[in-house]
Amino acid sequence: MGRYVIRRLVQMVPVFAGATLLIFLMVNVMGDPVAGLCGDRQCDPATAARLRTEFGLDQPVWRQYLTYMGNVFTGDFGTAFNGQPVTELMSTAFPVTVRLTLVAVLFETVIGVTLGVVTGLRRGRPVDTGVLLVTLVVISVPTFVTGLLLQLLLGVEWGWIKPSVSPAATLGELVVPGLVLASVSLAYVTRLTRTSLAENRRSDYVRTAVAKGLPRRRVVTRHLLRNSLIPVVTFIGTDIGALMGGAIVTERIFNIHGVGFQLYQGILRQNTQTVVGFVTVLVLVFLVANLLVDLLYAVLDPRIRYA
Repeated sequence: MGRYVIRRLVQMVPVFAGATLLIFLMVNVMGDPVAGLCGDRQCDPATAARLRTEFGLDQPVWRQYLTYMGNVFTGDFGTAFNGQPVTELMSTAFPVTVRLTLVAVLFETVIGVTLGVVTGLRRGRPVDTGVLLVTLVVISVPTFVTGLLLQLLLGVEWGWIKPSVSPAATLGELVVPGLVLASVSLAYVTRLTRTSLAENRRSDYVRTAVAKGLPRRRVVTRHLLRNSLIPVVTFIGTDIGALMGGAIVTERIFNIHGVGFQLYQGILRQNTQTVVGFVTVLVLVFLVANLLVDLLYAVLDPRIRYA
């Protein structure tokens, strides 16, 4: 196991370098950051030259990238165009989005797996058909429609929640935004669990467990569900980074000042340092989540061993 972890960590280095390079190149072709900094009025040449020198934009792109990566390994993600260090923006944005993501993952794991088990064990029955219909509707409706609808009904019409989240963004305030963020993933987890469970019900080890006279609950939880969760864990693990990076719509609807809000502001103002810094951390989240998912395979299925 130790060798496998070391090998995976070594493999993550070129993946991280390649991903950050692509991000850096794509962000630098969005437009002229100095023009975005000056707003509608065009900067005079002297001011534009000074700003480019101050932020290192007068250097070739490859040199900017090497300088940026050298600073990243020292914990310096640069300075936003408003003079605030990007690390300060991260210190306020990431805790909020992490809490929102945890709520969303909790919803999609508990509700999604539970509904998947119920429908997988009752395949073809009315409850199975009803849940499949509901999940299909949830997948078909865009997130911004679901968010605005819940905000209107629960926040404006019925007054059960506050229409917008306070700057503190407590866990209680993030329940509804977390449900909105997890809605599509929850539907996919339900359908994926159902399909995996239904396929594994016909496996030899399940028939053997039933023939040995084991209680139904033990057959389901110890044998059937454990092996059926491998594709579900894969999906949830890769979905963690997607939820953190894809929370732009949800955070805009509920006025949550998290990672999505900062990315939106950075793209809108062409603030390359902010965008590249936040996406760099999200790349690390993706890589670590994938590593943890691979290690969980051996826990779920004892037949899997890493050399």
